[in-house]
Amino acid sequence: MVNARLSSPSRDIVETRTLAVRGMIVSSRPDALAGEEPMEIRAAGPGQDPVSVAVTMRTPGHDEDLAAGFLLTEGLVHQGDIARFELGDPGAIARPENVVTVRLTHAFDPGQLAARNFAATASCGICGKASLDAVETRCERLPGGPLVARSTIVGLPPALRDAQAAFDATGGLHAAGLFEVSGRLIAVREDVGRHNALDKLVGTMLQAGRLPLRDSVLLVSGRVSFEIVQKAAMAGIAITCAVSAPTDLAVDAADRLGMTLVGFLRGDSFNVYAHPERIELEV
Repeated sequence: MVNARLSSPSRDIVETRTLAVRGMIVSSRPDALAGEEPMEIRAAGPGQDPVSVAVTMRTPGHDEDLAAGFLLTEGLVHQGDIARFELGDPGAIARPENVVTVRLTHAFDPGQLAARNFAATASCGICGKASLDAVETRCERLPGGPLVARSTIVGLPPALRDAQAAFDATGGLHAAGLFEVSGRLIAVREDVGRHNALDKLVGTMLQAGRLPLRDSVLLVSGRVSFEIVQKAAMAGIAITCAVSAPTDLAVDAADRLGMTLVGFLRGDSFNVYAHPERIELEV
């Protein structure tokens, strides 16, 4: 079987075999695929039964960070709300490890979920122009600063690319990288879903007690959607960059939330779509 999976020590990268066609030459060779599995996020307060919040397709790894980041960027928890994580569900028939329960320090109100429609995909997030008003009520407008040099901005993509270990193996993962204003890489997370990569990154910083991330710069490997701007703003990130294009709603959200939004960051070129005052553009 061409696509038969082989044994793999991890679930984020899965070994397989493929028929490689190179001109007139056809050969069977090993290949590596990005892992993709569903993960259910549950939440519960002290003494409460867990409530299912969302199911997302993700690349296994950093699952606690993903759960924490998702709950924070969707406005369901704040820093200090998480007491512990429970991994797995012994009652599940298949892949019980694909369940993460977030235990909170206070009661969880399931009524918060009624106003949100979480899609069971890798691109989970609230959607639609009506949601922008909701985000503004949950997220304070970002303050001024920090100030970042043009040379720092153009140096972000190669630094992120050098840190993408799983992408090197599979070629099939998005990445989100957090940088200091000097350009030093703080952390990078990869996932089959661009929103998941950002949630994992934010969850890492949340658990480290480093939110809000006001003195940092975000770079994502793909395009910038409304959900990316929303999640970055909820984490306090004031400068968001991407190697590809933003959507119109992403630009609208960035403008209203006070976020500097950079797109098409490639080589020594980029476009600034909102709040350019944080970037030193003079040579």
